[in-house]
Amino acid sequence: MRQQNLETHLNFNINNHTNNVNGRKWVTNGETAILLNDPAISHTKIIRKWNRLSRLQRSIVYAVLVVTATALLLLYFSKTGIVIIERGNEDSVQEKLRNTSLNAKPALDNTVQIKYDPTVYERPVFTGPKNDRQRALVESFRHAWRGYKEHAWGHDNLKPVSGMASDWFSLGLTIVDSLDTAYIMGLTDVFEEGKQWIKEELIFTKNKDVNFFEVTIRILGGLLTNHYFTQDQLFLDKAIDLGDRLMAAFSSPSGIPYSDVNLGARTAHAPEWSHYSTTAEVTTVQLEFRQLSRASGNPIFEEAAAAVSEKIHQLPKKHGLVPIFINPNTGHFLPHATITLGARGDSYYEYLLKQWLQTGKTINYLLDDYLTGIEGVREFLAKRSSPNKRLFIGELSAGSEAFNPKMDHLTCFLPGTLALGHLNGLPDWHMTMAEELLYTCYLTYAAHPTFLAPEITHFNLASTTDDMYTKSADAHSLLRPEFIESLWYMYQITGNTTYQEWGWQIFQGFEKYAKVPNGYSSLTNVKSENPIPRDMMESFFLSETLKYLYLLLSDDRFLIDLNKYVVNSEAHPLPIHKN
Repeated sequence: MRQQNLETHLNFNINNHTNNVNGRKWVTNGETAILLNDPAISHTKIIRKWNRLSRLQRSIVYAVLVVTATALLLLYFSKTGIVIIERGNEDSVQEKLRNTSLNAKPALDNTVQIKYDPTVYERPVFTGPKNDRQRALVESFRHAWRGYKEHAWGHDNLKPVSGMASDWFSLGLTIVDSLDTAYIMGLTDVFEEGKQWIKEELIFTKNKDVNFFEVTIRILGGLLTNHYFTQDQLFLDKAIDLGDRLMAAFSSPSGIPYSDVNLGARTAHAPEWSHYSTTAEVTTVQLEFRQLSRASGNPIFEEAAAAVSEKIHQLPKKHGLVPIFINPNTGHFLPHATITLGARGDSYYEYLLKQWLQTGKTINYLLDDYLTGIEGVREFLAKRSSPNKRLFIGELSAGSEAFNPKMDHLTCFLPGTLALGHLNGLPDWHMTMAEELLYTCYLTYAAHPTFLAPEITHFNLASTTDDMYTKSADAHSLLRPEFIESLWYMYQITGNTTYQEWGWQIFQGFEKYAKVPNGYSSLTNVKSENPIPRDMMESFFLSETLKYLYLLLSDDRFLIDLNKYVVNSEAHPLPIHKN
C-alpha cells in the first residue's frame, strides 16, 4: 500500500478571499494568510504590498504560518490524545511523545493513545484455505468450535465426551485464545461471534486467582494479536485493562513476578505449594508486555517485564542453563533444582531469542544469553541413544544434577527455535541440531499405533534393541502443538515438503483417535490401538495445534512471515519492531 505523509491528512483549502474573525481581517492567496491590522485597507493594496515583498520576506511569512499550523495541530492532538502516524514509524513517534508536553508524566497514560490511520496501516490479508488439506483443517476447527459453543460457551475449556464445561480462570480461554486462528483461517462468522462475546462478557473484575504466565500468553497475547490484525480498539482496551491488573505480579521485593494474581483485587502472591515461581513462567511474558507498551504508548509494561530478563541475565548459571524455580522474594534460583528444556524451563530459552528479534536485534545481552544457553544444551543436555544414536535432549535431575535421559514432548519446540536462530545468522550447527532433533521428535509419533506422541519419552543410553520407550504413566497425549510448531518453522525456512507430510500424518491421527462428536479429546494411552479419551479439549488445541497445522499445510510458506512477526509461546503472532 502506498504510504502517505502526515500532510495528506490535513485539508488546508485556503482560497483567495478575506475573512473577518473576531473583528480582525485576514487575507489569503491560496497558500498563505496575512493578518491585516488596519481594517480600512483594501484588497488591492494588500495584494500590491504582498507582491512587493522579496522572496526572503515571503519565505519568512510561509515559515511563520507553517509553525503556527503545526503548533495548533499539536495542541489539538494533545487535547484529543490521538496521534495519526504512518506504519513503521511507531518507535520514533513514541520517543518524540516522551519528549513533549503530551507526556508530562514519566509514563504515558491512557489519555494519549497511538492510533494507526486505516488508510496507511497495512493489514495482513488472510483469504481462507487454498487446498484440500487446509480445508480439512478448517472443518476440524469448526467441529471443535461447534462443540465448545454448544456445551461450554463462555467457559474456559470443553469436556467433549461428557459435553460439559470446565473452568480454570473463568475467562473464556477457548474464545480469546483461538480467535486469531479463526481470523487466519478466514472464518469471519466465528471471529465476529467470538469478538462479540469479548465485547459484552469478558471482564477482569472477578475476585479470583489466575496464573500470571498462562493468562499473559493466552489472554493478553490473544487480545494483542487480534488488535494488531484488525486495529479494533476493543481488543486494545481489553488488553490494557488486563495488563494493568497483571502488573500486580511484579510487586515482589525483587521484581521477579509472583505466580498467582487476583485480577479483581489487583494483588499477587506465590503459589500455596511453594515460595517459588517457575523460571520459564517469569521469563515468558516479555513479548506480550512489550507489545502492550508499544500498542498502548505506556512504557510501564515493557519496563517491568524487561527488568526481569535483566535480573536473570545477571544471575549465575550453569553454562547458560537455568534451574526451573526462582524465588520472587530474593530474586535467586532455587539451588540444585532440575535443569530441563521441558516443563518449567522450556520457554526461557525461546523468549531470549524472540525478544532479541522482537526488538530489531538491538539488545545484545538477550542474544548472548541465548547463545550461551544453547551451548550449554549441546554440552550437558544433548545425548545420543543406543543403538541408533538418535539425538535427544535430556535433563539434569534435582538435587544431584545427574543426567536423566527423558525428554518431554514440550522440548520438541527446540528444533523450530534453533532453525529460527539460524535464519537470523546464528551458527550452522544450530540448523544441523534442529534437523536431527526434529527427526527424533517425529519418531516419538511414528513409534506408536496412533501416530501420536506421548507426554514424555525415555531413551536408552546402553546397547538395546530400541532407542526409546514410553512408560505407562507418561503415555497420555494432550494433543500438544510443539512438534507441529517446529515443523512449520522448518517448512517456512527450508521449503522442504517432507515436513508437511509429517504434519498431515499427525493430523490423521487426531482425526482417527481424538475426534469425538463434540470436539477433540486428549487421550490416555497413545500405545493403545483403542485409546480412551480423557475428556478434555485444551484451548491450545485450537489456538496452537490446529493453527500451526493450517500454516504448515499452506501453499504459501510465508502466510505468517518470520521476517515480520515473532510468535509467542501460545502461537499468537506479534510484530517485530525496529528497536
